[in-house]
Amino acid sequence: MKFYKYNRYYMYYLYFQMPKVKGWRRSQAATRRRAQREFLIVGPQGHSDDVPTGTVGTGYRHRVNQWPISVLTGRQHKLVIPPEVPDKKFVLIVGDSHLRPFADGVVPLPEGRMSFGFMSTPGACADGLRTEMVHAAVPRNPDLVIVMAPSNNLTTQGSLEKSSTDFAKLLSTAVGRWFKVIVYDFPPRLNHPLDHQELLRQEFRRVAARMGIRYVCPAADDFPLRRLKLWCRDSVHLSDDGGSPILGQRLWQAAYTELDRGDPASVLSVQRRRSPP
Repeated sequence: MKFYKYNRYYMYYLYFQMPKVKGWRRSQAATRRRAQREFLIVGPQGHSDDVPTGTVGTGYRHRVNQWPISVLTGRQHKLVIPPEVPDKKFVLIVGDSHLRPFADGVVPLPEGRMSFGFMSTPGACADGLRTEMVHAAVPRNPDLVIVMAPSNNLTTQGSLEKSSTDFAKLLSTAVGRWFKVIVYDFPPRLNHPLDHQELLRQEFRRVAARMGIRYVCPAADDFPLRRLKLWCRDSVHLSDDGGSPILGQRLWQAAYTELDRGDPASVLSVQRRRSPP
């Protein structure tokens, strides 16, 4: 009789209470995982261990189109020149794969009184960008050239000094070929230590300052690391629905500000450094 009573209560527990206990335990485990993930991502920014290992972006990126392979660098390369409009300033932006969505027309840039061209070489470091720049057939002189600082130098085997030297050669080539040149900083990566990125960024800024070239950095809240939607799943490139539109707005703003400055002294100083054809 006692065995029957115990067995009856035990069957009642298995049938009615056990699913609730399992569900409650799963809910508690999910809550702990979510709290831990939010703590790792939303924490204060500025150090390399702010980005947990394995953090990936959650944004969308269009399917990468196959571009022609350059015989100079062995990398894909694309040069986009807009049609000439008499009352618009021509701005040429030179960079790596961060310019893909703009060169392919997936993410449009606001134009207004400016029209934008792109020279994009995905995977290229400063030396590769310089090689393509030297041999680029640009049909007319741009009113402004924006050189995007190459973040691919983070993954090269060379030292920081070599990256600095190559970047100086890149800027020298740009200034020697065109009148007005500025530099725009590279967006941060999620898959690389932030202190290494900051070292390269500071070195690029010193090179530009030494050459008298304006170096534009994005605002601190443009690409917060806690907003994973700003990056696509490779944690390197900005997403089409998050980070790339912000980058496009900042490039437009940098171009508008520089063209609106109208500083004759800076233009003359660049003209003096221009090498003969």
